[in-house]
Amino acid sequence: MKVVQLGCGICGLVCAEHLSRNRKIDELILADARTEGATGLADRLRSPRVSVQKVNGTDPEAVKKLLKGTDVVVATMPWRLNRLAMEVAAKVGTNYVDFGMPFDSTGPEYDEYSAMCMKAGITALVGMGEEPGMSDVLAVHGASKLDRADEAHVFDGDTGSVEGLEFFSAWSPVDLLDETSVPAAVFRDGKIEFIPPLSARMVYKFPEPLGPLPVYKTNHDETYFMPMGIKSLKQASFNICIDDKFAHASEIFRKWGLLSKEPVDVRGTKVVPQHVVAAMLPRPESFSAMIKGHTGFVVEVKGVKDGKKTLVKQWIIMSHERAYELFRTNAGTYFVGTGGAIGTEMMIDGEIKEKGIVIPEQLSVKSFLSRLGPKNVEVHEEISRV
Repeated sequence: MKVVQLGCGICGLVCAEHLSRNRKIDELILADARTEGATGLADRLRSPRVSVQKVNGTDPEAVKKLLKGTDVVVATMPWRLNRLAMEVAAKVGTNYVDFGMPFDSTGPEYDEYSAMCMKAGITALVGMGEEPGMSDVLAVHGASKLDRADEAHVFDGDTGSVEGLEFFSAWSPVDLLDETSVPAAVFRDGKIEFIPPLSARMVYKFPEPLGPLPVYKTNHDETYFMPMGIKSLKQASFNICIDDKFAHASEIFRKWGLLSKEPVDVRGTKVVPQHVVAAMLPRPESFSAMIKGHTGFVVEVKGVKDGKKTLVKQWIIMSHERAYELFRTNAGTYFVGTGGAIGTEMMIDGEIKEKGIVIPEQLSVKSFLSRLGPKNVEVHEEISRV
């Protein structure tokens, strides 16, 4: 079994470290255009089964050469770049996993790429991280506790702080800025609707030690996936904790065009404004040892049980200090990489039979949940009448 980890940023390296411990994997290749993180992990693991390759993930020929003869590629570059990896995986017959699907929605492109993967005879497991990923599996699990599930909502919370840093992202700065600059998808009355970026804010009371935090609706895979996997749903949303100051700054940047992905000429040099803003934020791996606080998410599924309105609430929380102790990372990226690793291992174990694009809702809930504990992830559950 030969596996490629394409994209060795802070989330990808968590996934890679989990996979390095899987004895079914004979060879694990850590590939990225920037190899510092991959080399650091390989040096720490000191495993003859783990190697590092310098590869430009935007170069079709380089990716084709990398994937030829491999069984699985875990693509964890910024999500928009993963489309190329999926295309090449289909051409060479390599199964594919990512942490966030490389499409804006489950529209025509999603269908086109699913047909491409099905024709190629490969499985493409998309959105298999924390949110999306773990959250989707928990939504299906919560729905199974009800006679009918009407609503499913995901709430992401974080109290992380870093001394000396007012603005930072504990995961990909590019992805965070992208998420805060596009219209947010919400599933209302059985259909997807879009609202302006960061226009829907509320204070959500997370379980302790997170407590009350401001959350904003953003465009996230769960909003599309949960209604696909839970057919009775009428309402669904994703809500993420964003510091109000960061949200305000992001809104100003967007209005000024600083979050645009279109290149502009700056004194004779073409630059992408969003990339410039992202580059001004510290790389998350640079402060992993300093971040304090907790992160986690809650999945609320509302519906009917025995004729009464019922809420199934499930949540996962971890301290950043604990994540650093485990894998020298922060808690959010630990969850993302762990969800990706579990999905990949389920694929390796032959538990995912479908071809084409597969979403987390299609996985065996029982198997997925059984794999969380050994990877230090604990699920809490509360069922109440509403």
